[in-house]
Amino acid sequence: MASAVDFSIMAIFLPTFFFVSVTPGMCMTLAMSLGMSIGLKRTFYMMAGELVGVAIVALSSVIGVAAIMINHPDIFTIFKYAGGLYLGYLGVQLWLNRGKMALSNTECSATISATSLALQGFITAIANPKGWAFFIALLPPFINQTKPLIPQISVLLAIILTLEFICMIIYASGGNTLRIFLQKGDNVRLMNRIAGTLMLGVGIWLAFG
Repeated sequence: MASAVDFSIMAIFLPTFFFVSVTPGMCMTLAMSLGMSIGLKRTFYMMAGELVGVAIVALSSVIGVAAIMINHPDIFTIFKYAGGLYLGYLGVQLWLNRGKMALSNTECSATISATSLALQGFITAIANPKGWAFFIALLPPFINQTKPLIPQISVLLAIILTLEFICMIIYASGGNTLRIFLQKGDNVRLMNRIAGTLMLGVGIWLAFG
């Protein structure tokens, strides 16, 4: 597998996707909220469902994008610019404290069952259009067309699920502390602007890197 995978590209993908995962969004807000209301242990049920959903979205996005790239290589450039513009737009929205990615608090029931928790995580991942857009925007630049796709997809998926799991644990574990912090409007605005600046940077890198 070592000869079939470009580990220099994977080394760049790891910190890039870590930033995408750790940036506040629907799944991370859900993990944080459940961590506050039901604790870390029970939140693992939601995480399990969410990871299954993320795996399906990632695989579907990679397979679709890879097929297009093989048959129409020029479309790769379009994906790069479109993805960069999309991430740049989200960065501006965060800077303006607008959009669904902007930080907010949500409430969850503490009596929800394990099955409901897993289903909630799965549906959140599958039904989140930003998740599909992120994978379509982020994955093409990290796929080396001169090497076999299956080993690359396997490594990318392993990285994605590992980082997603770590980030959800971080949010769920720090839920109570984050809740106190985020109740202060000035801090919410600052956090959104920091995330927005980083998002703009990723968008520029995807478009022109």
